[in-house]
Amino acid sequence: MAQVAFLGLGVMGYPMAGHLQKAGHSVTVYNRTAEKADRWAKEYGGTAAATPAEAAAGAEFVMCCVGNDDDLRSVVLGDTGALAGMSSESIFVDHTTASAQVARELAAVAAKNGIGFVDAPVSGGQAGAENGQLAIMCGGEQAHFDKANPIMDVYAKATERFGDVGSGQITKMCNQICIAGLVQGMSEAINFAEKSGLDAKQMASLVSQGAGGSWQLTNRADTMVDNKFDYGFAVDWMRKDLGIALDAAKEVGVSLPVTALVDQFYADVQQMGGGRWDTSSLIQRLRHFQKD
Repeated sequence: MAQVAFLGLGVMGYPMAGHLQKAGHSVTVYNRTAEKADRWAKEYGGTAAATPAEAAAGAEFVMCCVGNDDDLRSVVLGDTGALAGMSSESIFVDHTTASAQVARELAAVAAKNGIGFVDAPVSGGQAGAENGQLAIMCGGEQAHFDKANPIMDVYAKATERFGDVGSGQITKMCNQICIAGLVQGMSEAINFAEKSGLDAKQMASLVSQGAGGSWQLTNRADTMVDNKFDYGFAVDWMRKDLGIALDAAKEVGVSLPVTALVDQFYADVQQMGGGRWDTSSLIQRLRHFQKD
């Protein structure tokens, strides 16, 4: 069992940290909103700290899951940041979906202090976090990954290293690119089925058993038909992720035409007031413009 810190208790981090405590690790948490950290400590029996540095003090592993590059820098760097409290030979594991650039930047700072760094964004959504069934895509030195893997395994169904620091984030970008195309295709298929007089749920159920099947179709088709979008992975966060992917693609000279188009479709959903809707709300754009 290890001494672990967990920074960021959003819809993903809160249950992930809980799994670690329930598995027998000694967990200290930090959250920007202190009340949530206190609530977590009361629920799971762990400890809440006032700063990232205090949470990280004495920790063998510091896990992090915050919003974006700037959020990540704010909890890692500075006098109250995690690196200020970490000792040499400890490992920082970042579950934030962020840029590969910030992962490399922070890993370089960590290395100067003898601290390992693994970028490890996750996929599986809130349900995956709550059920301990996340897919984790990692980048970093093999030795650092090997040390951190048993800790991550507590809330993972699959964990894999793809290369040096930044590789995990690139893999997560691929994940989001796939989702964007899938959800747009599903939206068009469900909308087409409805307008053609089919039972769209029946269509999706059968198609999901064949070559057109996917996690998205199995888990989101019914709620798309029922216009239920007040849960899941928000459009605002998806646009953040797709923006990161599009910027990274420019750096390596790769064109992502479908991703760029779907990103603009999500911008339309935001304009409709759907920034906090689940990403499957892409179908609402089709319904909206048909009315117009």
